[in-house]
This record gives sequence, C-alpha cells and structure tokens, in this order.
Amino acid sequence: MKNKLRELRSERNWSQGELADRLEVSRQTINAIETEKYDPSLPLAFKIAKLFKQPIEEIFEP
Repeated sequence: MKNKLRELRSERNWSQGELADRLEVSRQTINAIETEKYDPSLPLAFKIAKLFKQPIEEIFEP
C-alpha cells in the first residue's frame, strides 16, 4: 500500500525511532511501512492519522 509516512515524518524532522516511540511500535515497523513491505493494522493506521492530524485516506492509498 502506498503511503506518505516518510514524507510526513521528514517534514517534522523525526527519525524512524522517534516516530516509532510516539506510535508505540518498533522502528522496524516504521521502516517496513515506509518501504511498503508491511501494511499497518487498522488501529495503527488510525493512530498514525491522528498523530499527523490527517484523514487516513490522505496518508495511505490502495
């Protein structure tokens, strides 16, 4: 699934580790989502959307 996670994270100058801490997941999870090797669970996608104050559809594209 295509996503804007890396772009959103970079705009805030957060490392993958910092974003992972904010979302309570591992850095490896963030890396896997950013490289499109892993699709987040629905609860995690909602958490990401809430953190970045954007609709899920703006961050993730099928």
